[in-house]
Amino acid sequence: MICDLCGAKTELLFKTSIENSELNVCKACSVFGKVISEVRIEEAKPKKAREEAQMQSPEKELIFVIAADYAEKIKKKREELGLKQEDFAKIINEKQALVHKMETGHFEPNIDLARKLERFLKIKLIEQYEETHDKAAREKTGTFTIGDFIKVRK
Repeated sequence: MICDLCGAKTELLFKTSIENSELNVCKACSVFGKVISEVRIEEAKPKKAREEAQMQSPEKELIFVIAADYAEKIKKKREELGLKQEDFAKIINEKQALVHKMETGHFEPNIDLARKLERFLKIKLIEQYEETHDKAAREKTGTFTIGDFIKVRK
């Protein structure tokens, strides 16, 4: 295992709080902070094992999208309620021009406004999609990067 502070390879590391950061350091570097515990071998997984574990579990993301036919839904329901654009705008506390633009399809409401319209009109404007992302493994390309040429002064 490698010390996070000095880079020395050692069999035994200590989890140490140094400058409000938890680092896995060797015995010599542990004097620079407060030792929290001893690092177990199971804790420090090899890099490839961690990457394989991440590759197996794809990330799931919920995406909220406004319905494609939001303009027709809003206008139809407003007319069913017998409201004029001006009266409807006053009730939902928005400008009449905004209501007009939404009903003509020139302005797509954000999620908050769409939720307000859903509550008042009792219609469904927000659609929910679940998207999964597979993590791609980073492979060495065999080409140089800028990091290969930079020398760090010590």
